[in-house]
Amino acid sequence: MMTPSQQRYPGVWLTCCLLCIFLLGGLGALPAHAQPSEREARERLDAIGTEIQAVNRRLNETRQAQDEATQALREVETALAETHARLDGIQAERRQLDDDIATLERERDELQDERDEQIEALNVQLVALYRLGLTPQLKLLLNQDDPARLDRLQTYLNHLARARNQRLDEIARLDAALTDNRRKLDAHGQQLDALAAELAQRSSELAGRINERERLLAELDARYDDEHSRLERLDRDRSEAELVLEQVREALARLQRPPPSTAIERTRGDLPWPVQGNVASHYRRGQGVHVNGMLIEAREGTPVAAVHAGRVVFADWMRGFGNLLIIDHGDNVMTLYAHLQRFSANVGQTIGSGDTLGTVGSSGGHARPALYFEVRRGGDPIDPREWIARR
Repeated sequence: MMTPSQQRYPGVWLTCCLLCIFLLGGLGALPAHAQPSEREARERLDAIGTEIQAVNRRLNETRQAQDEATQALREVETALAETHARLDGIQAERRQLDDDIATLERERDELQDERDEQIEALNVQLVALYRLGLTPQLKLLLNQDDPARLDRLQTYLNHLARARNQRLDEIARLDAALTDNRRKLDAHGQQLDALAAELAQRSSELAGRINERERLLAELDARYDDEHSRLERLDRDRSEAELVLEQVREALARLQRPPPSTAIERTRGDLPWPVQGNVASHYRRGQGVHVNGMLIEAREGTPVAAVHAGRVVFADWMRGFGNLLIIDHGDNVMTLYAHLQRFSANVGQTIGSGDTLGTVGSSGGHARPALYFEVRRGGDPIDPREWIARR
């Protein structure tokens, strides 16, 4: 018998069932001699994550005819995440180029000082040679000077000639190094100019995307007759998201060799906060998609950290949650991070405690920048305050 949620979205439910059959059938029981290795289990886990994201996209495409504005919001917020990521990348490249240019300028100054020292030393040698006259050997012979003195003078002149040639070679080397240094500085300057132009273009795109998002949000809000209808829509979003989350749980549970344990149970009550900020809603006190976790308000762009080591099994836009990232920690425990501005981790990536997963945003049509954080064990949501440290 179908649940009310299944009856409302038969296409969605059918798609999820087909995926479940595909995933669980493909991960069915294996003979004892064919148990997968840890590497094979991880590869299957990565494949599951990819398939789950594909299902999420197909679910969104299925709804497109029903809700063009929400689909447009997904496209705009996905583009915003990419733009933010590129802007951060540009800033990082600029900082690196600035460091490289500072290093090159120090190197140029050192080369120039060394070249000046070599020229000064060469001048001293040339002055010494000038004082001896143009042909000191001939002058000694004509004066019938002491032959031993002539030998000593010849040795000195040979040494002076070698030193002079060495100085000239060193000056030529320094000139070449300075030329190469200036070429690199020019190239870096051109790169900076190109990055500045791209930064201006991306910033303009960002402003346009933000305006488009505001228009779409206003259009979506205008559809609600009152607060009750808005909350009903948020509850539907949460119910539909539960379908995808259940796929993640069931697929992981059917792995012949489960994901490796990260001993997260031992850290219960001591986990760090994913982001610092004011708690806008607690477990079972929120509304819509926020009912199963906690909503932490923070400045937009604030880095979001993983509370514990694990593996990313989902990183995609989900209706109601916006940019959502899920980490599997083994031992049937998962953590969810939603409303991200952008992602800094990908599906299949191994994550360490404290690693950056993305940045705080307001994706999913949320009004203010905040991080929605949820903990699930065995597929069921549990109070995050039981896991993270008190403050």
